[in-house]
Amino acid sequence: MRYKLEFTTSAFREFRSLDAVVQKRITTKVTSLCDDPFPSGVKKLQGLSGHFRVCVGDYRIIYRVDGQRVVVVIVSVRHRREIYR
Repeated sequence: MRYKLEFTTSAFREFRSLDAVVQKRITTKVTSLCDDPFPSGVKKLQGLSGHFRVCVGDYRIIYRVDGQRVVVVIVSVRHRREIYR
C-alpha cells in the first residue's frame, strides 16, 4: 500500500529554506517513506507520541504516520543540532 505525503506548513518552510543539494537528498528519502513508512534506521521518538525520526546526512526528518488516512505527515526538517531544541 502506498502512503500519501503531506508537509505541515512549518516543515515545508524549513524544507524550502535549505539549499538545493540537501533538498534533493531529503526529497529522495521522503518519497521513499511513501512506500515504506518504517524503513531500517528509523527511530521512534519518546517525547512525542507516534512520531518517528529518520536521518539524511546531518539533517533529521520528524514525521508521523496516520494509518486511518494512509498518510505520512512530515512535521519538521532541520539540522541535527537544531531539531531537538
